[in-house]
Amino acid sequence: MSTSAQAAAPGSAAGKLGFTAGQVIQEFGYDADVDDDLRFAIEDLTTTELEDEDYGGVADAVMIWWRDDDGDLVDAVVDALTNLADHGFIVVLTPKAGRAGHVDASDIEEAATTAGLHTSGSVNACEDWAATRLVAPRSARR
Repeated sequence: MSTSAQAAAPGSAAGKLGFTAGQVIQEFGYDADVDDDLRFAIEDLTTTELEDEDYGGVADAVMIWWRDDDGDLVDAVVDALTNLADHGFIVVLTPKAGRAGHVDASDIEEAATTAGLHTSGSVNACEDWAATRLVAPRSARR
């Protein structure tokens, strides 16, 4: 089984993050340091290609690769909400502790709260990246 097929298998990081077949995923913060195996696994699982930052349609979920020196995380999360479908979610991927660009969990929590969201769990996404899922509060869902 290929690495991306293993990563897309049930119980994988891609699946644990809530990605499912047929979803449109918009990706922000792509750079040379992202984990391509995770990206391919998400594409395999959703059966769609990841959309870039310029995508103008509605996205079922948004994936943000974020490093400590990338600027204001609140702005990035608010920007990610622009094309996000009702009941959609955001996944913020950050370098793990001890790696260059690490972002404190409190910074992610603060950005989520400021944007009107809350964190709903974190996953060890891959070797160098941790993922935190952001969703609308239950009271806001109808």
